Amino acid sequence: MGIIVISAYKPKEGKAEPLKELMRTHLPRLHNEGLVTDRQSIMMEAADGTIIEVFEWLSREAVEKAHTNPNVLQMWAEYGEVCDYVPIGTVSEAAQLFSSFKPFA
Repeated sequence: MGIIVISAYKPKEGKAEPLKELMRTHLPRLHNEGLVTDRQSIMMEAADGTIIEVFEWLSREAVEKAHTNPNVLQMWAEYGEVCDYVPIGTVSEAAQLFSSFKPFA
């Protein structure tokens, strides 16, 4: 059984475009490592530029494998250069009954 997660990536100052470029490679890279399902991710952008992604890990074991996979660790280092991971609850739209975001472009 897969595990659906919601992740939030807040771009560092001046790094919004590099983050968006990296986001376009996120799921394909995880898929190439056999760590996510074939389900397409949903990506959206908050008013403050935070990118929200909903995607599905293959399993708990896949999540654990990701933490020792050199390709995933490299990708996460790339993310660390352009964004901070933030809890979805810190994104102001998440406090709304019906949260709305801009489509990811």
